[in-house]
Amino acid sequence: MNIGRAAEAAGLPVKTVRYYADIGLVEAPDRSETGYRRYDAASVRKLAFVRRARDFGFSIEECRELLSLYEDRNRSSSDVRRIAQAHLEEIEEKQRQLAALHDELAHLVKACRGDHRPDCPILARLG
Repeated sequence: MNIGRAAEAAGLPVKTVRYYADIGLVEAPDRSETGYRRYDAASVRKLAFVRRARDFGFSIEECRELLSLYEDRNRSSSDVRRIAQAHLEEIEEKQRQLAALHDELAHLVKACRGDHRPDCPILARLG
């Protein structure tokens, strides 16, 4: 199938498929006699794998590692778990940071009278 159909089947924009090939995340298939790249089912599965990994927030480098492990039938699941565990810890830290930010901003919004007076605790905190 051509790149447009492969991208659609994988749930990605064509531009993203080209980018992934350009950076070597996925291998670009050979060109046909007419000069178009021909994607097979295995290529589409890899593209879809990367899309799902990106949906989980894995970085390009983490996707590269995960895809390599996905393709390696002799892999150790502990290697996969290590990558996922590290990413989970990053997400949990971001959640803690966002919760603290939420609480502080909620306090400031509550403290701001929102009237015609110029004093504002939100601006004071930002300043």
